[in-house]
Amino acid sequence: MEVKTARRGPQRKESSVFDRLGAGRGGHLNNSSNKICKFWLSGRCLKNPCRFAHSETPDVATIHCHRQTPYYPRSSNALVSNTWRRAPRNSQNVQEKVVNHKSSENVPGKSESDLDHIKKKSPESVSESSSECFVLENDSNLENVVEEKPLEHVPKKTAERVCEFWVQGTCVYGDQCPYLHSWFRGDKFKRLAELQGHNKALNGIALPIRCNKLCSGSSDGTIRLWDCHTGQCANVTNIGGEVGSVCSEGPWLFVGMPNVVKVWNTESGAEYSLNGPVGQVNALESVYNLLFAGVEDGVILAWKGTYETNITFQFAATLEGHTHGITSLVVGGGNRLYSGSKDHTIRVWDHENWQCIMTLNGHDDVVKSLMCWDKYLFSCSLDCTIKVWASTEDGSLEVIYTHSEEHGILALSGMTDPDVKPILYCSCSDKSVHLYKLPTFTDRGRLFAKQEIQTLQIGPGDLFFTGDQTGLLTVYTWLAD
Repeated sequence: MEVKTARRGPQRKESSVFDRLGAGRGGHLNNSSNKICKFWLSGRCLKNPCRFAHSETPDVATIHCHRQTPYYPRSSNALVSNTWRRAPRNSQNVQEKVVNHKSSENVPGKSESDLDHIKKKSPESVSESSSECFVLENDSNLENVVEEKPLEHVPKKTAERVCEFWVQGTCVYGDQCPYLHSWFRGDKFKRLAELQGHNKALNGIALPIRCNKLCSGSSDGTIRLWDCHTGQCANVTNIGGEVGSVCSEGPWLFVGMPNVVKVWNTESGAEYSLNGPVGQVNALESVYNLLFAGVEDGVILAWKGTYETNITFQFAATLEGHTHGITSLVVGGGNRLYSGSKDHTIRVWDHENWQCIMTLNGHDDVVKSLMCWDKYLFSCSLDCTIKVWASTEDGSLEVIYTHSEEHGILALSGMTDPDVKPILYCSCSDKSVHLYKLPTFTDRGRLFAKQEIQTLQIGPGDLFFTGDQTGLLTVYTWLAD
């Protein structure tokens, strides 16, 4: 029987184990994949050579392989042998330490956009990837790049944000949640009560004297009186129009509405209507038997009155100058009235001769709130700044300090804490109120809400109040030592 034999080609030279594993000349292992041996990481690798890299294995890819990346001309301050390498896992607690470099141009193979992305990594993203911790290592300074540090000693950053799942009652992380499970952050004050009743934005809070009632006005067209002892709503009055502002003087309560200012005496129940405004009254200020109303058309109206049993109001003046609606009014020393407007300006008026004596141009957006404190004028705007104004030798006002926030600023208020330290309240469009110690603007805490807080009011004693866009009125108090 004829037997056919297969024709064989030329005999191939038997390759060594190094060649089969892809070693270069000289018997060195070519770890071009740059994969780290997981058995070596745990101290259990028995292979020598190993097809995967150990930290002490030379980077032969740069020695024996052709250059795979574009060539970069070497400069006098270029980095030497900088590569992305995994930190040795001698401990489970390894913290990344960043090496500062002067220029992104000195990092081969990384564009500026890549480096910007690396620099902008948040601490949270670093901690989440601790199991895959990489460091930028200079071969000669490895000991300065990675250091071991117990995780319990690493400070945990407190997120300035309320947990949405905690608000809904569904957060399962408890104390381990990175977000706040509280409506405020800070010490020496606490949240006393939530007064719920309004169903639209709360635009004014007032406390008439000789009255144990707290008054609130809302865009829902109602005025509510709250019992200061029980926190219960004692009375609801539907006034038939949106409430734009509220203020009080003695037992008298003033409410700004479209085209009218309503006046009530909380002791006798007497009620009056002051006609004259054209449009929504967004700001009210009452002092020295004078009532000022700032209207949406940019006009300020003034009345003189006597706040006795037989009250009389007489129209006094019309102050014109602003080109857009009035947002804030406040009376300071020296017979001055300050007005903030949507036209980005602040005007200073003499309320004895009813003349505008100066215009302040410092903000780039709507001026939302004004506050006089001591000899200073504070103003805030949607341009994300608070400006502090002071008088000069010639009597004019100039900005002596500007504080910036990340969001537009909606309202200002201030009081002293139990230690007689001045505290500034600053409501921002990120649904929070910042508390600052003056004059350094040192952080003292933060209040949070479901919607923007447009109304801040200081109460008797150590009380202060906030009103947000949902209609919620919240009561806080400072705590004595």
